Amino acid sequence: MLFFFFFFYVCVVFIHFRFTKTAILFIQPQYNISTMSADGEVTLYLYGWKDCATVVFYLCITIILHAVVQEYVLDKVNRRLHLSKSKNTKFNESGQLCVFYLVSSLWSLYVMATEGYLLHPSSLWENYPHVHLRFQVKFFYLTQLAYWFHALPELYFQKVRKEEILRQLQYISLYLLHILAAYLLNLTRVGLVLLFLQYLSEMGFHLSRLFYFIDENHHKMFEMWSIGFVLTRMITLTLMFLAVGFGLARSENQTLDLEAGNFNTLSIRLLVLFVVCFTQSWLLWKFFRFQLSRTRELRLEQVARKRVAAKQQMQRTLKRDSVGHYENGLIKAENGTSPRLKKIKAP
Repeated sequence: MLFFFFFFYVCVVFIHFRFTKTAILFIQPQYNISTMSADGEVTLYLYGWKDCATVVFYLCITIILHAVVQEYVLDKVNRRLHLSKSKNTKFNESGQLCVFYLVSSLWSLYVMATEGYLLHPSSLWENYPHVHLRFQVKFFYLTQLAYWFHALPELYFQKVRKEEILRQLQYISLYLLHILAAYLLNLTRVGLVLLFLQYLSEMGFHLSRLFYFIDENHHKMFEMWSIGFVLTRMITLTLMFLAVGFGLARSENQTLDLEAGNFNTLSIRLLVLFVVCFTQSWLLWKFFRFQLSRTRELRLEQVARKRVAAKQQMQRTLKRDSVGHYENGLIKAENGTSPRLKKIKAP
């Protein structure tokens, strides 16, 4: 693994010095423009087809980081826990996603704070289209795309079981769909907030699952995550209706203009709202379905335990009644003494 990392690093350095212009195409975000502002000259970025090269480069970097976390962190923990194959696969998945969600949550929170989205929520839809992006915003979206695209070949590298591939493909496809839609439709500000909320919720779930694998008595974290999961869905839907349904609907410019990057039309707004609402409803349906099935399983387990306890109690009672009550053909009392024979009166 270290040899592969060293070889990749040497190749990057060689390409950088031999083909500087080509290397910049892969390493540095493209389509930068310089504008004057109150703070001086500012460099902003647009998006284009050259971003694909940058995504491919950071996809390779992500594969290497994925292997490093797996080999030097997760594998060492797995050797100590002695988990089964099924639990081992889920533990590795949760461990990798926890690292990613933690880094992405902190990163997105920092971007929102520095860009002023937290203090001025109306900036999420004002002055649309948001075609000019700062470096940290564009780089954040490119790395997000690189991570979720890298998750596709990782299904082969990690030797994921066939029954797990469909489930993982579902959430990988959903992430790619929403991130690409926010990036291409110039809804990067709203998408950044929604990604922060989603990553924070998912990090809680995978942390709960990691603690459960370490000690199966940890159930309270799942209960806390359940509350946070529902709140996240409600906040996501409220924010989308506020930003897209009301904020963009009041904008004066509502004509489709591909050159200006304006996608603020009624049909596109309805499509975006439908996709987000459908995704959140589907997640809620899966959540409530799992909770109901889990509650049903717990009730069946409690009934089975009560039946076993009643059966054992009955067996102990029968054993106590059948042992030590007959001695030498005479019935013994509970205190161990023979009962006095009743005298029969003569007629």
